[in-house]
Amino acid sequence: MGGLLLLHFLLLPAISHSGLASLLVEDLGNSLRPLVVGLAAVCAALQVCVLLRAEGLRGLWRDTRGQLLLVVLLMAGGFLLLHRWLPDAMQLRLFSYLIMAFAGMLLLLQPVPKRQVR
Repeated sequence: MGGLLLLHFLLLPAISHSGLASLLVEDLGNSLRPLVVGLAAVCAALQVCVLLRAEGLRGLWRDTRGQLLLVVLLMAGGFLLLHRWLPDAMQLRLFSYLIMAFAGMLLLLQPVPKRQVR
């Protein structure tokens, strides 16, 4: 989810500051955001699989990590659906994009799942 923050707060403003036309920067952002969101969804799904293996199904619902990962997956799905079906809903897409990035930052603060000895 760090790529979301990197794209939104670093890469696109740097490209805009370099002197490229604002319409070109906007078009670049509109084409890169769905790709980065899709990658974040795949990474979150992989982390859900790891969490399921470590904690089981109950851990997914009761653990803060699981809840945050589910939020990321729901927001990514919402972003991609809005991108596909309502391309004019830019504020809703931006909202879900920033919620995903915030959930990613909160995931960084969570402890690593502990391996259980069997």
